[in-house]
Amino acid sequence: MVLITSFVAILILAVAGYGMSRSRAVSVAGGDLANLHSRPSYHGTYSLLWVLLAGIATLLIVGELWSLLNEQIYFSIIDDARPGMEFIEQQLVLSDAHQLANGGIASQTDDLRTSLSGTIASMELWRTIVTAVLSVSVAAGAAYLTYGKIDRAWRARNRSEGIIGGILMICAIIAILTTVGIVLSLIFETINFFGKIDWQVHKFLFGTTWSPLSGVSAGRLDPDKVGAIPLFAGTFMITIIAMLVAVPVGLFAAVYLSDFASKGVRAWAKPMLEILAGVPTVVYGFFAAITVAPAIRDAGNFLGLSVDSSSALAAGMVMGIMIIPFISSLSDDVINAVPQSLRDGSFGLGATKAETIRQVVLPAALPGIVSAVLLGISRAVGETMIVVMAAGQGANLTWNPLEAVTTVTVQIVMLYTGDTDLETASGPVFALGFTLFCVTLLLNVVALRIVRRYREMYD
Repeated sequence: MVLITSFVAILILAVAGYGMSRSRAVSVAGGDLANLHSRPSYHGTYSLLWVLLAGIATLLIVGELWSLLNEQIYFSIIDDARPGMEFIEQQLVLSDAHQLANGGIASQTDDLRTSLSGTIASMELWRTIVTAVLSVSVAAGAAYLTYGKIDRAWRARNRSEGIIGGILMICAIIAILTTVGIVLSLIFETINFFGKIDWQVHKFLFGTTWSPLSGVSAGRLDPDKVGAIPLFAGTFMITIIAMLVAVPVGLFAAVYLSDFASKGVRAWAKPMLEILAGVPTVVYGFFAAITVAPAIRDAGNFLGLSVDSSSALAAGMVMGIMIIPFISSLSDDVINAVPQSLRDGSFGLGATKAETIRQVVLPAALPGIVSAVLLGISRAVGETMIVVMAAGQGANLTWNPLEAVTTVTVQIVMLYTGDTDLETASGPVFALGFTLFCVTLLLNVVALRIVRRYREMYD
């Protein structure tokens, strides 16, 4: 609560600094703003930015460093009280002490935990108070310093824009480093996994038996039981079924809404279609398991076909329904962005409306349509809940859409949420994730080449 109050106080100081600096800039100008290098709003923005940055940085850095120092003190107290205790046992004692200090229930209580909880409560209180006072003081100091710098020649616009540019650059660097970190973690863990199967990579990529946890021995995996082909086959089959449903329906809906529907119909039809994007995936999964899968099974029985209670067809159809608004909305936007001059030129040559759409509008909008389809594929590949509830969890290698299959994402969730040791399960998980990343990257490259080719044609 104290830290939240400190954050609010910093915001108030920032707003106050903005108003005071702006008023002082107007005063220094002597009633003629032309005398200032930068407009008063830039002086206020410069003060606001420095107050926010100084106050929030102090609040975060000092609080985190103090917390780390307190942790070291707590471990030292535990080590003095009970020498030779294992590190994991020390962590358990510290966790229980934190629970007691916060008024919670600990898994175990004794004199050490009770006394340590009192120490934690006292030191955490001091940490919160000192951090709050220091951060607010630094913010106030920043407001005072920026207020004192205001004069006619002060380049507040250049400085404030430089700060904003620096913030944007840091955000971009964080995004890039996050991506690099994710990719590197995938690579390193995948290499570690391949080392556990004696670098028999071909058995992972082309094997047909997926049961990685059934052949664990002395921390090593059985290479004959880590074949990922059934997982990727199930993933691609469900994705193909989903796109066979979503692409025609979504694209035809976009064509109708953009070129055939009246304004009144478009005004209610497009929002109704986009409501599908807001439905939670668990609802789609429940709908697939309770309604679609039984309907497909009953229809199959009527036709004399053998249909599993969980099938790839049910999951793919419902997933396609879920993806329709993504494709239709994006395709509608890019079709509307095609210049009217192309349509008028086609009509002037005697083409019908259908011919114009098929031979002029859709080719011109193809880059955007490809992007929409690629987004739909990515959405289908990464979907988990619908597959868990409607397609099954068994690694079944089949191309029959009426049978139960599983996908890569489902197996990742099952491995991480099961009772298996995390260190053992992490290898197959990261290997699957890295392989799926490579496949998605390849799809992106192909799509970009298509987009570039047609974009140059119609630029």
